[in-house]
Order: sequence, then structure tokens, then C-alpha cells
Amino acid sequence: LGQIKQRDCLRSRGLMRVKKEPFISALALIAAWEIAAHFFPPYLFPSVTVIAKELLGILSNAGSVGGALSTFARILLGMAGAFLVGGLLGVSMGVSERMKRYIHPLLTFNQGIPALSWVVFSVIWFKSTELRIWFIILMTTLPAFAFQIYDAYHAMSKDLVEMSLSFRPTKWDKFRTLIWPSILPGIITAWKVNLGNVARVVVVAELVGATVGVGYELLQRQQMFDMAGAIAWTLVLVLFVIVSQAVVAFIEAHLLRYRPKTERSL
Repeated sequence: LGQIKQRDCLRSRGLMRVKKEPFISALALIAAWEIAAHFFPPYLFPSVTVIAKELLGILSNAGSVGGALSTFARILLGMAGAFLVGGLLGVSMGVSERMKRYIHPLLTFNQGIPALSWVVFSVIWFKSTELRIWFIILMTTLPAFAFQIYDAYHAMSKDLVEMSLSFRPTKWDKFRTLIWPSILPGIITAWKVNLGNVARVVVVAELVGATVGVGYELLQRQQMFDMAGAIAWTLVLVLFVIVSQAVVAFIEAHLLRYRPKTERSL
């Protein structure tokens, strides 16, 4: 009983450290920025108060919130498409060695193409702005989903696979009880990684003809040399990523609650 209480106490202390440290880091960054604001012109380093007013103005304006929601919807739709296509490609490579020999080089080739090139291609190929943005997000996040899911599938224990096949399961039972639990951690990891990457890509994608969205607003602030507005809109996108990462972490904790937790050595 004493050991259980001690372990729970250590866990609670660990949680407290996790909760305090981000706030300490954020306060240090805010303090450093505010100090810089006293030594540089406002158009380079606006004060934290001015940035906060800009951020509150964005969050209290229905049009600005609608523009931000448009960006968030584009991110989620683009990632959903990349997840579906990448998942199919990843599982196909895992199931068939022959498919892997065809698909793997193409995905590797895709990884070498910069996001700016996809922007140029989308402008030439598509007329619709929304289709351009969706295509750019799809192509830049597709390889990560495919490779993560393939690696998770390929990492399945050989003994576990042989034991599962000894029960002669149907294809659906095999997918439900063996493949899906094996690739689920890879799927969650891919979402975590891509959420941060696509937040940077969508800003570039929205520069191609978009009239609403975070990227469009950043372009307007750049033309007006409005540093406070640019930072405020950037923070809106950062907040979305932080909230999305927290949602993914919650889903991960729920779906993978069966996994044992290792205690960190002190």
C-alpha cells in the first residue's frame, strides 16, 4: 500500500512539473519580448500589451473568427484526405512487398519536393482556390502518414502474427484484432507530426488567391508593416495547433490506455 501511495505521489508531482514548466517558459518568452520592445522600434518589437489587444480584437470580431475557422477547416480537410490516401498506401506496402517496391520510391520522391513547388503546380493545374489549398496540404502531408503507418505495420511481432493466423481469422477479424491495434500508435504519431507541419504549409497555400484565412491576413499585415497584427494572427494559428495537439493526446490516452506506463527513474 505504501508503494502504491508513493508511486501515485510521484505521478502527481510529475504532472505538476508538466503543468508548471510550459507556463514558466511562456512567461520567460513574454518577458524577453517585452524587454526587447523597450529597446527597439514598435514596428519591429511591439509591446506585449499591443499584441494582446490585437489578439483580443481578432477573437472578438466575427469576421476574423470566421477567417480563422476557414483556415482550420482547410487544415482538417487536407489532413483527412492525406490520412485516407496515406493509410491505404501504407497498408498496401505492408501487405504486399511488390506494392512497396512501386510505392515507396514515389513517396520518397514526393518528400523531396518543397511545399512552394506544390504551390506553383496547384496554380497551374487548378482554378479553384479551395482545391489548390487542399491539394497542397494533401501532397505535403501524405508521405508522413504513409510511412508512419507502413512502419507500424512492418513492426508487428512475427510471433503475434503467426499466433493470430493459427485461429484462422477472417480478413475483418484480422484487421480488427491485429492490424488496427498495431498501426494505431503510428496513426496518432503521424497526426501529431503533421499538425505542426501543415500549420506552416497552410499559410503558404493561402497566399494563392485566398481572400480569407490566416495566410491572407498575414499577407495584409506584411503589406502594412503591422508587426503586432502579424504576431496576433500567428498566435491564433499556434493556439489552434496547441488545442489540436491536446485533443490528439486525449484520444491517444483513451485509445491506448491498455499500454503499460513506464516509470521514469529519479
